[in-house]
Amino acid sequence: MTPRLAVAAGAPLALLVALAGCTSSPEPPSPPARHDPAVPAGQFKLVAFDSCAEGLALMKKAAKEYVGPWGLGGGMPFAEGGARSAAGAAEDSAAGSSAKQAPSYSGTNTHEAGVDEPDLVKTDGRRILTIQQGVVRVVDAGSHKLTGKLDLATGDDDPVRWGEGSLLLHGDRALVLIRGGWYTAAEDSARPAGIASTRVILLDISGAPKKISEYEVAGSLVDARQVGATARVVVRSSPRLDFPYREGLSEKQQVAANKRIIDKATADDWFPRYTVKTGGTTDKGVLGCDRYSRPATYSGTSLVTLLSFELGASGLGDGDPVGVVADGDTVYSNGVNLYVANDQRWRVMGWLQRSNGEPKPEDEITEIYRFDISKSGRPAYVGSGSVRGWLINQYAMSEWDGHLRVATTSGRTWGDAPRSSSTVYVLRLAGGAMPEAGKITGLGKGERIYAVRFAGTTGYVVTFRQTDPLYTVDLTDPAKPRVAGELKITGYSAYLHPAEPGRVIGVGQEASEQGQAQGTQVSLFDVSNLDSPSRLAQHHVKSAHSEAEYDPHAFLYWPEDKLLVMPLSVWERDRGSNGALVLRVGDTAITEVGTVSHETKTDQPGIGMIRRSLVIGDDLWTVSDSGLKATNLSTLDTRAWLSWSD
Repeated sequence: MTPRLAVAAGAPLALLVALAGCTSSPEPPSPPARHDPAVPAGQFKLVAFDSCAEGLALMKKAAKEYVGPWGLGGGMPFAEGGARSAAGAAEDSAAGSSAKQAPSYSGTNTHEAGVDEPDLVKTDGRRILTIQQGVVRVVDAGSHKLTGKLDLATGDDDPVRWGEGSLLLHGDRALVLIRGGWYTAAEDSARPAGIASTRVILLDISGAPKKISEYEVAGSLVDARQVGATARVVVRSSPRLDFPYREGLSEKQQVAANKRIIDKATADDWFPRYTVKTGGTTDKGVLGCDRYSRPATYSGTSLVTLLSFELGASGLGDGDPVGVVADGDTVYSNGVNLYVANDQRWRVMGWLQRSNGEPKPEDEITEIYRFDISKSGRPAYVGSGSVRGWLINQYAMSEWDGHLRVATTSGRTWGDAPRSSSTVYVLRLAGGAMPEAGKITGLGKGERIYAVRFAGTTGYVVTFRQTDPLYTVDLTDPAKPRVAGELKITGYSAYLHPAEPGRVIGVGQEASEQGQAQGTQVSLFDVSNLDSPSRLAQHHVKSAHSEAEYDPHAFLYWPEDKLLVMPLSVWERDRGSNGALVLRVGDTAITEVGTVSHETKTDQPGIGMIRRSLVIGDDLWTVSDSGLKATNLSTLDTRAWLSWSD
């Protein structure tokens, strides 16, 4: 007899119930009800799977409610640094076999200190690693010389060449993550072609870079986090089902035919396949249903999987997976816990915007799953909760002192008369539950969130439609959070960065009184008095935009010299220019130091566009698809130029 896992009524929404081992399939019960918007955040009645067979039956039944004439809702959408001291650099260097003292350097601009995030460039203060079009390059920071190069692509048609690549680094090991391409395992050759793939490649960089192991899984890369030598990789996948279009059938008949395809599906069709290559050995398998759990309500159309890899291991293995029968859009981690947030925006947003319709409360629920990653090996599922509204990005979540703070926007944000507002929730981490401890509602009515940043017991929220209210939020008492102050200015900040005590830097767009964007602006805010925030300085570049506005990895703040560096593209009078803008941020002023640009031998758009910057000692390094440049940090004079086309 298969044991049943009992779950008490009144537990938090989406408390995950592990699937037990496979047995004979019972009669599937009715699909679970949709979310009740009257249920408080973090509270919901739960159900349990008795077995893998029952779980598959329930997922198939749920998926049949979502399937349309073209398949499962059109399919899943593709997933579209802090300063380091010499002591921190020495710690990283000690992990490698060729350890030597490194100068002070900047790492990737990350949400939480000590929790690394994948990016297209990494450094340990001695070496710089970049990935561009599937080619990994290693540069010695001291000599300004290219010391190693490894082309991971087998040819120009290899998805590694044109997929989005990113890196993680620990000692003499690097982990390459490739988003894009299609899963190509031989046993899937008869499967539909549109199965997204994620590749994870482990490299040894103690000398010339060389591949140690490669892992490929059927699914789209959501994001990854690294603490020490352990990387956590989040992937989402959908069933490997082919829904052919049949000429002459009505939509109703097409849907019925697609439901029959779902009925015939097996567990092998539902769970992700993987392939691992280490040395001359290839292992293949399917991530088993015993590693997955489910919330109380689900569509059955997607799975989110959390994989774990040790960068110091001899190979990647199967990733020791743990997963959820749900979707996943946003990843946040403070190093102890990892959160995956799931909303249904992709399912409803398109037709709502086209019809200028109002979202239903049940369609605005974001579920948040919490995993304990404090130890190496497989994460432990801890609990989950839910909030109403949609997140803008990972910065909308922050754990502090036993609570998770979450900022969301709900309601219609589009059309001539938007009916939206934003909320800051405080969820208490109480064992497996995440009940609501407190909240602030009604922020930015008719607007949506453009930026969020939590710092200790303070939160900063930017909403925008025509003007930019910057709200300062006092979270000292989790049960009674309050809006302390509000500053209304034109334009908006899309990224907020705490700098010196009492100062916050904002990067975004200046705008007219009517809300028309007018070019990149950098603002310096005085938040020393939460009840009365003010803007001390502004630097505005007309007709410009910066990648830092939507990707914080492109932002660099070097506190030792109070320098801010970010990519900048200016388009004016039918002419464009690209470079890196260097600013000095004083206590009350922002001054321009200069710009850095890269040479390019092609007219191909974007090749010379600087995307990242980092500091090593007294060198400012800038990275583009055309090469890597070292300039003097004080004078911006060029010290070295390494062209990728040479």
